[in-house]
Amino acid sequence: MPRKKTAGKRKYGRKSTNIFAMFDKGQIQEMKEAFFLIDQDRDGFIGNDDLKDMFASLGKQPNDKLVDSMIKESPAQMNFTAFLSLFANKLGGTDPEDDINKAFEFFDPNKTGKIKKAALVELLTKAPYGDKLNAEELSAMMEIANVDHKGMFYYRDFTAVLKGKEVED
Repeated sequence: MPRKKTAGKRKYGRKSTNIFAMFDKGQIQEMKEAFFLIDQDRDGFIGNDDLKDMFASLGKQPNDKLVDSMIKESPAQMNFTAFLSLFANKLGGTDPEDDINKAFEFFDPNKTGKIKKAALVELLTKAPYGDKLNAEELSAMMEIANVDHKGMFYYRDFTAVLKGKEVED
């Protein structure tokens, strides 16, 4: 006997997502420009030849294995929506919020949620260990950071913004 369909119910309770809602109009426009720079044959899809041409324009000669692995990152043909989705997944692929906060807490022994901006800048640009931020990266970080009039960097707010959450003023 055939199963009855129930109107309005989804089989697995999947959540509907709109990939375009994850980016603002300016970001979508920039990604569209990037997509069409890579889509050398202008067929609306990024394929192996498009990636090879892009690498060649950058003076690189990738092997087929690398190009194939890049193409396989998309579950379907790489059209613009799949391209956006791939970027959303990559951008969302940061460390869990708790892990990021714990890293900042190392410099906040009282767990106040804030550290001195000057000390943080020193650590991120001049410390003898780890990857250092350049001026552009530091500027981008401070653009979204919450720093009060006393020069305190609110790292929990920063982490929340980094993970795409709303932060109250």
